[in-house]
Amino acid sequence: MKAEEIFGAALETLRKGGTILYPTDTVWGIGCDATSREAVARIFEIKRREDSKSLVLLASDMDMVAKFIKEIPSIAIDLVEVNDAPMTIIYPGAICSENGDRWHLASNVVAPDGSVGIRIPLMEWCQKLVFKLGRPIVSTSANISGEPTPLRFSDIPQEIKDAVDFVVPPSVDKCSTGKASQIIKLGLGGEVEIIRK
Repeated sequence: MKAEEIFGAALETLRKGGTILYPTDTVWGIGCDATSREAVARIFEIKRREDSKSLVLLASDMDMVAKFIKEIPSIAIDLVEVNDAPMTIIYPGAICSENGDRWHLASNVVAPDGSVGIRIPLMEWCQKLVFKLGRPIVSTSANISGEPTPLRFSDIPQEIKDAVDFVVPPSVDKCSTGKASQIIKLGLGGEVEIIRK
């Protein structure tokens, strides 16, 4: 497949509520439309993970983040502007829905306290994919829950590759770091908690 065909197939899979295996700016991930409760449930099933755990999402830019968060802490904008390494920010007050629709996050991507982790990927391919979809996508490591995170495409279990609806070929991967992102949790009162450096 040519590059534009690969991109088109990944985008169409997401639009239809399917799951994809794809490279990110950190590690290879399993993804889906973060507004689809059914697609998110399928990811928990693929990973054999409890659905009580929240998932990291990718957004194309801060404008997209603002559509799915009630109030963005002011420090978040500063952090994103100066950031030059993969960084996931946990925002309070996710806008979610039990039923799921295109304007609310699926409730099963949000933590019990109403927060959600979102990263703007430092990878053009991912940014474009999320932008074209028009809403955030899930980005969770391509492993069975409790097993090591695969650092390369060749490390991903065949079980995962077989379970998703579309596998992006490894030729697309030009800049995965092989390391998980740093995670910072923010509060509306200016609180900053570093969860993972």
